[in-house]
Amino acid sequence: MIDPHLARQLIGFIDLTDLSEPCTEEAVAALCAKAVGPMGPPAALCLWPQFVGQAQRQIGNALPVATVINFPQGGDDIERVLEDVDEALGDGADEIDLVFPYRAFMAGEIDLATDLVAATKERCESRVLKVILETGAWSDTKALHQAAICALDAGADFLKTSTGKIAVGATEDAARLLLETIRDHGNHVGFKASGGVRTFAQAKRYHDLFEEICGVPASKARFRIGASALFDVLAGDAGQGTY
Repeated sequence: MIDPHLARQLIGFIDLTDLSEPCTEEAVAALCAKAVGPMGPPAALCLWPQFVGQAQRQIGNALPVATVINFPQGGDDIERVLEDVDEALGDGADEIDLVFPYRAFMAGEIDLATDLVAATKERCESRVLKVILETGAWSDTKALHQAAICALDAGADFLKTSTGKIAVGATEDAARLLLETIRDHGNHVGFKASGGVRTFAQAKRYHDLFEEICGVPASKARFRIGASALFDVLAGDAGQGTY
């Protein structure tokens, strides 16, 4: 039987997300209302950059607003990325979810990837930078491990699995690799499971994996789940304790 207390706890780790195409102002308004409703709050809202200002006006300081940069392909140059980051932060974004330039890294452009993440973190200052590694795109786990280290060395505050825009999202194997890299790097950085996390069982598994590998209780400062429909699933479970 699902533990309704844990279901409610897991809601608090969700980055409640709408990166649909097209997203609308009406959809964002509804998402904001859900976030500050009786089953909330989640850890953050995650929206397209053009909706950051709207979300900030609607929810104020009730919870952080995150947005995506270099999304979803990870192919923008540094100048474009930094322009987009500056605009998002100027609109009030509290957190930046940056797609790691994984194709460039795979092609051997390690300095480019390092510089992009480091420059973005410099712009973010104390605000949270989550680096999306798009783990489902990597056939070489050693290279993915190297990319994760690159992101950490360049200042990432979180490692995140996926954009949710390719066929393979979060997997347990990828999560374990990123979590072990975080642990071995000093165990102070967060982890975000994103891409296809839709059920209580999946959310609980990533929660338990974080605690198993990192050896500390999950908190929104260290553990997130990127999802949209999962919020409603967990809200139902928290209220009913269903099987």
